[in-house]
Amino acid sequence: MGVRGLQGFVKSTCPHVCTVVNLKEMAEHHLNRHPDCTPTIVVDAMCCLRYWYTPESWICGGQWQEYYASLRDFVKTFASVGIKLIFFFDGMVEQNKREEWVKRRLKNNREISKIFHYIKSRREQPGRNMFFIPSGLAIFTRFALKALGQETLCSLQEADYEVASYGLQHNCLGILGEDTDYLIYDTCPYFSISDLCLESLDTVMLCREKLCESLGLHVADLPLLACLLGNDIIPEGMFESFRYKCLSSYTSSKENFDKKGNVILAVSDYISKVLHLHQGEKKLEEMLPLGPNKALFFKGVASYLLPGQKSPWFFQKSKSVTMLDKQEISMSSDPESKREVPICTEPESKQEVLTCADPDSKEKLPICADPILKEEVPICADPEPKQEVPKCADSESKKEVLMCIDPKSKKEVPMCVDAESNQEILMYIDPEPKQGIPICTHPVINQKLSVGTDPELNLEASMCVYPEVTQEDPMDMGPEIKEQVTMVSDPEILKIAQMHHVHAESYLVYNIMSSGEIECSNTLEDELDQALPSQAFIYRPVRQRVYSILLGGCQNGASATYPVVKEWFVYPGNPLRHPDLVRPLQMTIPGGMPSLKILWLNEEPAVQAQRLDIFLSCFNLSSSREELQAVESPLRALCCLLIYLFIQVDTLCLEDLYAFIAQALCLQGKSTAQLINLQLEYINPRAVQLGSLLVRGLTTLALVNSACGFPWEMNEFMPWNVFDGKLFHQKYLQSEKGYAVEVLLEQNRSWLTKFHNLKAVVCKACMKENRRIVGQTHWNSHHTGKRQYEHDQWRRSPGKDSDPVLVIKTTLRSPVAMEYALPPLCNLQRTMSGHQEKPGLCLSSPTDRSTEAS
Repeated sequence: MGVRGLQGFVKSTCPHVCTVVNLKEMAEHHLNRHPDCTPTIVVDAMCCLRYWYTPESWICGGQWQEYYASLRDFVKTFASVGIKLIFFFDGMVEQNKREEWVKRRLKNNREISKIFHYIKSRREQPGRNMFFIPSGLAIFTRFALKALGQETLCSLQEADYEVASYGLQHNCLGILGEDTDYLIYDTCPYFSISDLCLESLDTVMLCREKLCESLGLHVADLPLLACLLGNDIIPEGMFESFRYKCLSSYTSSKENFDKKGNVILAVSDYISKVLHLHQGEKKLEEMLPLGPNKALFFKGVASYLLPGQKSPWFFQKSKSVTMLDKQEISMSSDPESKREVPICTEPESKQEVLTCADPDSKEKLPICADPILKEEVPICADPEPKQEVPKCADSESKKEVLMCIDPKSKKEVPMCVDAESNQEILMYIDPEPKQGIPICTHPVINQKLSVGTDPELNLEASMCVYPEVTQEDPMDMGPEIKEQVTMVSDPEILKIAQMHHVHAESYLVYNIMSSGEIECSNTLEDELDQALPSQAFIYRPVRQRVYSILLGGCQNGASATYPVVKEWFVYPGNPLRHPDLVRPLQMTIPGGMPSLKILWLNEEPAVQAQRLDIFLSCFNLSSSREELQAVESPLRALCCLLIYLFIQVDTLCLEDLYAFIAQALCLQGKSTAQLINLQLEYINPRAVQLGSLLVRGLTTLALVNSACGFPWEMNEFMPWNVFDGKLFHQKYLQSEKGYAVEVLLEQNRSWLTKFHNLKAVVCKACMKENRRIVGQTHWNSHHTGKRQYEHDQWRRSPGKDSDPVLVIKTTLRSPVAMEYALPPLCNLQRTMSGHQEKPGLCLSSPTDRSTEAS
């Protein structure tokens, strides 16, 4: 995370960069200087998860009540000294960081293998040096912080950029995190979460100005240094030979410094002595061996430029000019192209509006700071070269309105300014009412594509294409327009989904609707235990039904086509070279599937009941609605999940069900202190995987609830209400040994009736699907406990030797289960002979493997 080697370099070579500060004292000084501004710290929550997770036990699925108490103490401590906290979470993985994301996930897989090897050999939890955060921790932390009354936001791009932007624009006290990128951004002070002492509020402040003094650089040089060293965008090996040359010619190399420290000093020395010498005279690509990596390098540098900021490495030679509004502003020009690059200030917003010049195409691209997304976006750019972007005058407002050329229709499309947000919004001209209708909420160039054809899957899908320039595109030195394909064409629905996403009220819904691409990180799963399938496969049918809801589902079996969703899900054996391409699953809903506008916005009782119907249909539990409604909250959500799990995975036995139900009931009467003091006889690897499986199921419930318009309160799916890792592990060990139900329930007779009621609901629902839950002894005599994969499960498709196709066959349990016929799924103990998969439900197509999952 962050700049390669910089964290260690700062602590070992430049310790004076790190200063111990007291946040309470800093808040008091800040309040004295700004009496009308509450001292605010922006928290990069993803960097803080390890710090927040203080429970000793982490292997069993999570100590959620302890964790919630830890978060509550953290929030109270800052509130007691008058410091406001704003929490940011990663909302999506940017494409230029996907490779790094995959690399970390594969590394985590190796760590998980070591964890299970340790458990099997020693039957105990590994030490903190092998700590792995419980599954779903980031997701449920969002909801926990919101429940604690904290302002919690989910990013629309890389979270560290939005954190740095927010801190700068809101004059915050500082940023709390653990990412050296915050040393590179020119923003408010950066505080270390790992060095924070919560009792005293002492921590370490890392000063970028002192770092620059040590390196002989300016703050504006730090993005250049970061990219030359390597970061999440620039692979470390890209400039390895360049760094070696710098190190070879570096005369001040110190023996007592490690190699990485000397490399940082050598590259900094090159920037300060060589690049600074020719700055303004030569292009950067003439002074650095960028080669074919020029565009990526410029994007990497630009990724550190916050709204209103510019890099001296792209803008040189200032002079004064007078613009149309008669204001005198500075201009910069490329010394070779001689094309002027204006920097203007919008009268109302007072924000700088930059214009980038492409040194090759010699075109200008105006950009401005989006007040919502906190990133630089284009005002208008014609993708066709050598064409001017016209303006027209609004007859009513007497203001100039930018015109954009539709590259296909060649018609001018006006852009207007929203009176409230002062944003430029593309207007779609309806020929009949003759009035402008905003297409989207962002100031982007919009082009509506009614029907898009998927050349690989031969599917026609309704899509809306938004060609937009991302915040890093300006530093690509050209007005290249990047098309962002959204899966939903209704701008109002997309805006609502985005609002829920930004305010951390939903889970994955906006990602599915906007980009059609989602990811799920590592889960504690034993790759050597073939008796339990991966959670990625178990919950895939549920996600597929969610896709049909969000992407314009089929109604009552009517034939229709859908766009596929790209799933980057980590599971054993997945090399993550490509995403899994997953199609939505049809659902039969009485009265037909309502539109999202009705499902999400209509508050009539009939629609509210329909939300629950659709929610249960996603788990194929419509026939059990009455029984589930009779179960009290929050146990009904757990009951729903258990029914689905036991139908899907027939290696689960009666003892597993007893453990799940008993721990949920006993949890209701346990204090946090009692859970902390709970001791386990030993650690069972299968129970470890079952605990993580259940927690992933709770995240799936949150996804379905978000997609269906929240028929149930999100609080029902929070693990601190229904699950505790150690408690479940204890009940699992007892149940495995054959302890009586009364012992599992700790002799509490009031829980006995509830236990049998919950067991009856689960078993009855399973019997409807011909799934009889049997005890472990009976199960062992009839099952081998192995997945029924074909021996040649990695079958190569013709002409694509490098991209294997996963071929898995399974026998279906019942006609209802036909929609589950997607590789690879459960029903593991049967083999299929001569069965043809249901048309339209195959995960992959062997004809084209260019974007196929491995």
